[in-house]
Amino acid sequence: MDSPLMPLFAHPAEIFERGEGPYLITDKGERYLDFIGGIAVSAFGYGRPEIIDALKAQADKVWHVSNLFKVPGQLELATRFANSTFADVAFFTNSGTEAVECALKLARKYHYANGNPDRIDILTFEGAFHGRSYAAVNATGNDSYLEGFGPRLPGYVTKLPFGDLEAVKAKVGPTTAAIFIEPIQGEGGCRTATPEFLRGLRKLCDEQGILLMYDEIQCGFGRSGKLFAHQWIDGVEPDVMCIAKGIGAGFPLGGCLATREAAKGMTFGAHGSTYGGNPLAMAVGIAAFDLMNSPGFLEEINRNAAAFTQGLASLADRHADFVVETRGRGFLRGLKIKGAPRDVQKIARDHKLLVGVAGDNVVRFAPPLIVTEAHIREAVEKLDEALALAKSERAA
Repeated sequence: MDSPLMPLFAHPAEIFERGEGPYLITDKGERYLDFIGGIAVSAFGYGRPEIIDALKAQADKVWHVSNLFKVPGQLELATRFANSTFADVAFFTNSGTEAVECALKLARKYHYANGNPDRIDILTFEGAFHGRSYAAVNATGNDSYLEGFGPRLPGYVTKLPFGDLEAVKAKVGPTTAAIFIEPIQGEGGCRTATPEFLRGLRKLCDEQGILLMYDEIQCGFGRSGKLFAHQWIDGVEPDVMCIAKGIGAGFPLGGCLATREAAKGMTFGAHGSTYGGNPLAMAVGIAAFDLMNSPGFLEEINRNAAAFTQGLASLADRHADFVVETRGRGFLRGLKIKGAPRDVQKIARDHKLLVGVAGDNVVRFAPPLIVTEAHIREAVEKLDEALALAKSERAA
Protein backbone atom coordinates (compact mmCIF):
# COMPACT_ATOMS: atom_id res chain seq x y z
CA MET A 1 0.00 0.00 0.00
CA ASP A 2 1.34 3.44 -0.93
CA SER A 3 2.11 5.71 2.00
CA PRO A 4 -0.05 8.82 2.47
CA LEU A 5 3.20 10.75 3.11
CA MET A 6 4.92 12.65 0.31
CA PRO A 7 8.01 10.62 -0.66
CA LEU A 8 10.48 13.41 0.09
CA PHE A 9 12.77 11.44 2.40
CA ALA A 10 14.66 8.16 2.13
CA HIS A 11 14.24 6.85 5.67
CA PRO A 12 16.25 3.85 6.92
CA ALA A 13 14.41 1.08 8.72
CA GLU A 14 15.21 2.14 12.30
CA ILE A 15 12.47 3.74 14.40
CA PHE A 16 13.75 5.64 17.41
CA GLU A 17 11.32 5.95 20.29
CA ARG A 18 13.46 7.45 23.07
CA GLY A 19 16.88 8.81 23.89
CA GLU A 20 19.36 8.95 26.75
CA GLY A 21 22.25 11.44 26.68
CA PRO A 22 23.93 11.05 23.26
CA TYR A 23 22.17 7.75 22.50
CA LEU A 24 18.98 7.07 20.55
CA ILE A 25 17.10 3.86 21.30
CA THR A 26 14.88 2.03 18.82
CA ASP A 27 11.52 0.42 19.36
CA LYS A 28 13.47 -2.87 19.53
CA GLY A 29 15.71 -1.62 22.33
CA GLU A 30 18.85 -1.14 20.19
CA ARG A 31 21.14 1.73 21.24
CA TYR A 32 22.76 4.00 18.64
CA LEU A 33 25.42 6.58 19.40
CA ASP A 34 24.17 9.77 17.77
CA PHE A 35 26.90 11.81 16.10
CA ILE A 36 24.62 13.87 13.86
CA GLY A 37 22.27 15.14 16.59
CA GLY A 38 19.19 15.71 14.46
CA ILE A 39 21.45 17.76 12.16
CA ALA A 40 23.06 19.88 14.89
CA VAL A 41 19.78 20.32 16.75
CA SER A 42 20.01 18.11 19.86
CA ALA A 43 22.67 20.24 21.51
CA PHE A 44 22.18 18.73 24.97
CA GLY A 45 21.39 15.21 23.87
CA TYR A 46 18.23 13.48 25.00
CA GLY A 47 16.41 13.61 28.32
CA ARG A 48 18.20 16.68 29.67
CA PRO A 49 16.25 17.55 32.85
CA GLU A 50 16.64 21.33 32.63
CA ILE A 51 15.09 21.39 29.16
CA ILE A 52 12.29 18.95 29.94
CA ASP A 53 11.37 20.72 33.19
CA ALA A 54 11.15 24.10 31.44
CA LEU A 55 8.86 22.68 28.74
CA LYS A 56 6.61 20.92 31.25
CA ALA A 57 6.33 23.95 33.50
CA GLN A 58 5.27 26.19 30.62
CA ALA A 59 2.92 23.54 29.22
CA ASP A 60 0.98 23.72 32.48
CA LYS A 61 0.45 27.46 31.95
CA VAL A 62 -0.19 28.54 28.36
CA TRP A 63 1.06 27.24 24.99
CA HIS A 64 -0.04 29.90 22.52
CA VAL A 65 -1.37 33.43 22.49
CA SER A 66 0.00 34.55 19.07
CA ASN A 67 1.91 37.76 18.55
CA LEU A 68 -1.28 39.76 19.02
CA PHE A 69 -0.18 39.83 22.66
CA LYS A 70 3.06 40.18 24.57
CA VAL A 71 5.00 37.02 25.34
CA PRO A 72 7.28 37.92 28.28
CA GLY A 73 9.70 35.11 27.39
CA GLN A 74 10.51 36.87 24.11
CA LEU A 75 11.92 39.87 25.95
CA GLU A 76 13.82 37.61 28.34
CA LEU A 77 15.47 35.56 25.61
CA ALA A 78 16.11 38.56 23.34
CA THR A 79 17.86 40.31 26.24
CA ARG A 80 20.08 37.27 26.82
CA PHE A 81 21.16 37.20 23.17
CA ALA A 82 21.64 40.97 23.03
CA ASN A 83 23.85 40.89 26.12
CA SER A 84 26.02 38.10 24.65
CA THR A 85 26.35 39.15 21.01
CA PHE A 86 26.63 42.12 18.66
CA ALA A 87 22.84 42.34 18.43
CA ASP A 88 20.43 44.95 19.75
CA VAL A 89 17.17 43.34 18.65
CA ALA A 90 15.73 39.91 17.84
CA PHE A 91 12.79 38.39 16.01
CA PHE A 92 11.90 34.80 16.94
CA THR A 93 10.75 32.20 14.45
CA ASN A 94 9.90 28.49 14.31
CA SER A 95 12.85 27.45 12.17
CA GLY A 96 16.11 28.44 10.54
CA THR A 97 14.42 28.91 7.19
CA GLU A 98 12.05 31.46 8.71
CA ALA A 99 15.00 33.23 10.33
CA VAL A 100 16.58 33.48 6.87
CA GLU A 101 13.34 34.87 5.41
CA CYS A 102 13.38 37.58 8.06
CA ALA A 103 17.02 38.43 7.31
CA LEU A 104 16.49 38.63 3.56
CA LYS A 105 13.52 40.96 3.99
CA LEU A 106 15.36 42.99 6.62
CA ALA A 107 18.31 43.60 4.28
CA ARG A 108 16.15 45.04 1.53
CA LYS A 109 14.01 47.01 3.97
CA TYR A 110 17.15 48.58 5.44
CA HIS A 111 18.16 50.06 2.11
CA TYR A 112 14.57 51.03 1.32
CA ALA A 113 14.43 52.94 4.61
CA ASN A 114 17.67 54.68 3.62
CA GLY A 115 16.19 55.80 0.31
CA ASN A 116 17.92 53.16 -1.82
CA PRO A 117 15.14 50.78 -2.96
CA ASP A 118 17.26 49.47 -5.84
CA ARG A 119 19.72 47.85 -3.44
CA ILE A 120 18.18 44.38 -3.40
CA ASP A 121 20.99 41.97 -4.35
CA ILE A 122 22.03 39.32 -1.84
CA LEU A 123 25.50 37.83 -2.45
CA THR A 124 26.01 34.19 -1.38
CA PHE A 125 28.60 31.47 -1.87
CA GLU A 126 29.23 28.13 -3.49
CA GLY A 127 28.15 25.33 -1.18
CA ALA A 128 25.85 27.66 0.73
CA PHE A 129 22.67 26.31 2.28
CA HIS A 130 20.13 28.68 3.82
CA GLY A 131 16.90 26.67 3.93
CA ARG A 132 14.13 25.34 1.72
CA SER A 133 11.67 28.20 1.26
CA TYR A 134 11.48 29.68 -2.22
CA ALA A 135 13.51 32.74 -1.23
CA ALA A 136 16.04 30.66 0.72
CA VAL A 137 16.71 28.18 -2.08
CA ASN A 138 17.40 31.10 -4.39
CA ALA A 139 20.17 32.06 -1.97
CA THR A 140 21.78 28.61 -1.91
CA GLY A 141 24.82 27.47 -3.84
CA ASN A 142 23.19 24.31 -5.20
CA ASP A 143 21.06 24.52 -8.35
CA SER A 144 19.35 21.18 -7.62
CA TYR A 145 17.29 22.81 -4.86
CA LEU A 146 15.64 25.02 -7.51
CA GLU A 147 15.04 22.37 -10.15
CA GLY A 148 11.43 22.29 -11.27
CA PHE A 149 10.37 25.32 -9.24
CA GLY A 150 10.44 27.85 -12.04
CA PRO A 151 12.85 30.70 -12.74
CA ARG A 152 15.24 32.15 -10.22
CA LEU A 153 14.02 35.10 -8.25
CA PRO A 154 15.76 38.38 -9.07
CA GLY A 155 18.17 39.86 -6.58
CA TYR A 156 20.44 36.90 -5.81
CA VAL A 157 24.08 36.68 -6.84
CA THR A 158 25.07 33.13 -5.92
CA LYS A 159 27.91 30.61 -5.97
CA LEU A 160 30.71 33.10 -5.33
CA PRO A 161 33.99 31.29 -4.55
CA PHE A 162 34.10 30.59 -0.82
CA GLY A 163 37.15 32.42 0.53
CA ASP A 164 37.92 34.53 -2.55
CA LEU A 165 37.63 38.16 -1.47
CA GLU A 166 38.57 39.57 -4.87
CA ALA A 167 35.77 37.59 -6.53
CA VAL A 168 33.32 39.07 -4.02
CA LYS A 169 34.58 42.60 -4.64
CA ALA A 170 34.05 42.09 -8.36
CA LYS A 171 30.36 41.34 -7.79
CA VAL A 172 29.61 44.20 -5.40
CA GLY A 173 27.83 47.09 -7.07
CA PRO A 174 25.21 49.81 -6.65
CA THR A 175 22.39 47.25 -6.26
CA THR A 176 24.11 45.14 -3.58
CA ALA A 177 22.16 44.93 -0.34
CA ALA A 178 24.01 42.31 1.69
CA ILE A 179 26.65 39.60 1.78
CA PHE A 180 25.30 36.42 3.38
CA ILE A 181 27.66 33.69 4.57
CA GLU A 182 27.99 30.71 6.92
CA PRO A 183 31.21 31.13 8.95
CA ILE A 184 31.40 27.33 8.88
CA GLN A 185 29.40 25.68 6.14
CA GLY A 186 27.25 22.71 7.09
CA GLU A 187 25.59 21.23 4.01
CA GLY A 188 28.39 22.59 1.82
CA GLY A 189 31.00 20.29 3.34
CA CYS A 190 32.09 21.69 6.72
CA ARG A 191 34.34 24.34 5.19
CA THR A 192 35.52 27.10 7.55
CA ALA A 193 35.91 30.71 6.45
CA THR A 194 39.35 32.08 7.32
CA PRO A 195 39.76 35.06 9.65
CA GLU A 196 41.28 37.04 6.78
CA PHE A 197 38.28 36.37 4.56
CA LEU A 198 35.71 37.38 7.18
CA ARG A 199 37.68 40.50 8.07
CA GLY A 200 37.85 41.36 4.39
CA LEU A 201 34.08 40.97 4.05
CA ARG A 202 33.49 43.15 7.10
CA LYS A 203 35.75 45.89 5.71
CA LEU A 204 34.13 45.66 2.28
CA CYS A 205 30.64 45.98 3.74
CA ASP A 206 31.66 48.99 5.81
CA GLU A 207 33.20 50.69 2.79
CA GLN A 208 30.23 50.01 0.50
CA GLY A 209 27.40 50.60 2.98
CA ILE A 210 26.02 47.07 2.70
CA LEU A 211 25.03 44.58 5.39
CA LEU A 212 27.13 41.61 6.48
CA MET A 213 24.82 38.76 7.42
CA TYR A 214 25.83 35.45 9.00
CA ASP A 215 23.95 32.18 8.90
CA GLU A 216 24.96 30.51 12.18
CA ILE A 217 21.98 28.20 12.22
CA GLN A 218 24.18 25.10 12.12
CA CYS A 219 27.60 26.31 13.29
CA GLY A 220 26.35 28.51 16.12
CA PHE A 221 25.23 28.08 19.72
CA GLY A 222 28.29 26.42 21.17
CA ARG A 223 29.01 24.05 18.31
CA SER A 224 32.35 25.66 17.48
CA GLY A 225 33.31 26.04 21.13
CA LYS A 226 32.20 29.67 21.34
CA LEU A 227 28.60 30.80 21.74
CA PHE A 228 28.79 31.69 18.03
CA ALA A 229 31.48 30.68 15.56
CA HIS A 230 32.41 34.19 14.39
CA GLN A 231 33.29 35.10 17.99
CA TRP A 232 36.60 33.28 17.61
CA ILE A 233 37.74 36.16 15.39
CA ASP A 234 38.13 39.82 16.35
CA GLY A 235 36.70 42.46 14.07
CA VAL A 236 34.16 40.39 12.12
CA GLU A 237 30.87 41.04 13.90
CA PRO A 238 27.89 40.97 11.53
CA ASP A 239 24.99 43.35 11.17
CA VAL A 240 22.48 40.48 11.04
CA MET A 241 22.65 36.85 12.12
CA CYS A 242 20.30 33.90 11.65
CA ILE A 243 20.15 31.33 14.45
CA ALA A 244 18.14 28.15 15.04
CA LYS A 245 18.73 24.40 15.52
CA GLY A 246 20.60 24.04 18.82
CA ILE A 247 19.04 27.13 20.43
CA GLY A 248 15.84 25.12 20.92
CA ALA A 249 17.54 21.87 21.97
CA GLY A 250 15.11 19.95 19.77
CA PHE A 251 12.09 22.24 20.12
CA PRO A 252 11.33 24.22 16.92
CA LEU A 253 12.94 27.62 17.46
CA GLY A 254 14.84 30.10 15.33
CA GLY A 255 15.69 33.74 15.40
CA CYS A 256 17.01 36.70 13.45
CA LEU A 257 19.38 38.92 15.44
CA ALA A 258 20.36 42.39 14.23
CA THR A 259 21.78 45.73 15.19
CA ARG A 260 19.18 48.39 15.70
CA GLU A 261 20.52 50.25 12.67
CA ALA A 262 20.27 47.22 10.38
CA ALA A 263 16.71 46.57 11.57
CA LYS A 264 15.57 50.17 11.08
CA GLY A 265 13.19 49.18 8.26
CA MET A 266 11.45 46.45 10.28
CA THR A 267 8.68 48.66 11.59
CA PHE A 268 5.11 47.82 12.61
CA GLY A 269 3.52 45.47 10.07
CA ALA A 270 6.68 44.85 8.02
CA HIS A 271 6.96 41.21 9.14
CA GLY A 272 5.23 38.77 11.44
CA SER A 273 4.58 35.23 12.60
CA THR A 274 1.66 33.43 14.21
CA TYR A 275 3.71 30.88 16.14
CA GLY A 276 7.15 32.49 16.24
CA GLY A 277 8.27 33.22 19.80
CA ASN A 278 5.44 31.20 21.36
CA PRO A 279 5.54 30.64 25.13
CA LEU A 280 6.66 27.01 24.89
CA ALA A 281 9.54 27.84 22.56
CA MET A 282 10.64 30.75 24.73
CA ALA A 283 10.66 28.65 27.90
CA VAL A 284 12.84 26.02 26.21
CA GLY A 285 15.06 28.65 24.58
CA ILE A 286 15.73 30.39 27.90
CA ALA A 287 16.57 27.07 29.57
CA ALA A 288 18.88 26.13 26.69
CA PHE A 289 20.62 29.52 26.72
CA ASP A 290 21.19 29.38 30.47
CA LEU A 291 22.52 25.84 30.27
CA MET A 292 24.88 26.72 27.42
CA ASN A 293 26.20 29.66 29.43
CA SER A 294 26.46 27.85 32.75
CA PRO A 295 29.93 27.88 34.36
CA GLY A 296 32.38 25.62 32.55
CA PHE A 297 30.00 24.35 29.88
CA LEU A 298 31.74 25.89 26.86
CA GLU A 299 35.13 24.98 28.31
CA GLU A 300 34.02 21.35 28.51
CA ILE A 301 32.87 21.47 24.90
CA ASN A 302 36.31 22.69 23.85
CA ARG A 303 38.13 20.00 25.83
CA ASN A 304 36.05 17.22 24.31
CA ALA A 305 36.13 18.77 20.84
CA ALA A 306 39.93 18.70 21.00
CA ALA A 307 39.75 14.96 21.66
CA PHE A 308 37.42 14.57 18.70
CA THR A 309 39.82 16.54 16.51
CA GLN A 310 42.63 14.19 17.49
CA GLY A 311 40.43 11.17 16.81
CA LEU A 312 39.52 12.38 13.33
CA ALA A 313 43.17 13.16 12.60
CA SER A 314 44.11 9.62 13.58
CA LEU A 315 41.44 8.26 11.22
CA ALA A 316 42.77 10.44 8.42
CA ASP A 317 46.27 9.05 9.04
CA ARG A 318 45.15 5.42 9.18
CA HIS A 319 43.03 5.76 6.06
CA ALA A 320 45.22 8.20 4.14
CA ASP A 321 44.42 6.41 0.89
CA PHE A 322 40.70 7.06 1.41
CA VAL A 323 40.34 10.17 3.59
CA VAL A 324 41.32 13.36 1.77
CA GLU A 325 41.18 15.77 4.71
CA THR A 326 39.43 16.72 7.94
CA ARG A 327 37.29 19.86 8.05
CA GLY A 328 35.34 22.09 10.38
CA ARG A 329 35.75 23.17 13.95
CA GLY A 330 34.57 22.05 17.38
CA PHE A 331 31.66 19.67 17.01
CA LEU A 332 30.77 20.60 13.43
CA ARG A 333 33.30 18.42 11.64
CA GLY A 334 33.70 16.50 8.43
CA LEU A 335 35.86 13.91 6.71
CA LYS A 336 36.24 14.46 2.97
CA ILE A 337 36.65 11.01 1.42
CA LYS A 338 37.36 9.54 -1.99
CA GLY A 339 34.23 7.38 -1.95
CA ALA A 340 30.53 8.08 -1.49
CA PRO A 341 29.82 9.42 2.01
CA ARG A 342 26.43 7.69 2.10
CA ASP A 343 28.23 4.35 1.95
CA VAL A 344 30.15 5.24 5.10
CA GLN A 345 26.96 6.57 6.68
CA LYS A 346 25.14 3.26 6.09
CA ILE A 347 28.00 1.09 7.33
CA ALA A 348 28.36 3.29 10.42
CA ARG A 349 24.64 2.91 11.10
CA ASP A 350 25.03 -0.87 10.82
CA HIS A 351 27.63 -0.47 13.61
CA LYS A 352 25.13 1.51 15.70
CA LEU A 353 26.69 4.92 14.97
CA LEU A 354 24.67 7.73 13.39
CA VAL A 355 26.52 10.22 11.18
CA GLY A 356 25.52 12.61 8.41
CA VAL A 357 26.71 13.53 4.96
CA ALA A 358 27.40 16.84 3.24
CA GLY A 359 28.48 18.21 -0.10
CA ASP A 360 31.91 17.68 -1.61
CA ASN A 361 32.05 13.99 -0.55
CA VAL A 362 32.04 14.77 3.17
CA VAL A 363 30.95 12.57 6.06
CA ARG A 364 29.52 15.06 8.55
CA PHE A 365 29.47 15.01 12.36
CA ALA A 366 27.34 17.25 14.59
CA PRO A 367 26.92 15.29 17.82
CA PRO A 368 25.24 16.50 21.00
CA LEU A 369 27.59 18.90 22.72
CA ILE A 370 27.54 16.80 25.88
CA VAL A 371 29.52 13.87 24.43
CA THR A 372 32.49 12.80 26.55
CA GLU A 373 35.90 11.41 25.63
CA ALA A 374 34.47 7.92 26.16
CA HIS A 375 31.73 8.59 23.60
CA ILE A 376 34.32 10.01 21.22
CA ARG A 377 36.49 6.91 21.53
CA GLU A 378 33.46 4.74 20.81
CA ALA A 379 32.59 6.83 17.75
CA VAL A 380 36.15 6.80 16.41
CA GLU A 381 36.36 3.02 16.79
CA LYS A 382 33.12 2.55 14.88
CA LEU A 383 34.21 5.05 12.22
CA ASP A 384 37.50 3.20 11.83
CA GLU A 385 35.58 0.02 11.02
CA ALA A 386 33.15 1.83 8.72
CA LEU A 387 35.91 3.53 6.73
CA ALA A 388 37.80 0.27 6.36
CA LEU A 389 34.71 -1.54 5.08
CA ALA A 390 33.71 1.29 2.73
CA LYS A 391 37.24 1.39 1.35
CA SER A 392 37.33 -2.36 0.74
CA GLU A 393 33.89 -2.35 -0.89
CA ARG A 394 34.99 0.49 -3.16
CA ALA A 395 38.10 -1.46 -4.18
CA ALA A 396 36.14 -4.67 -4.88
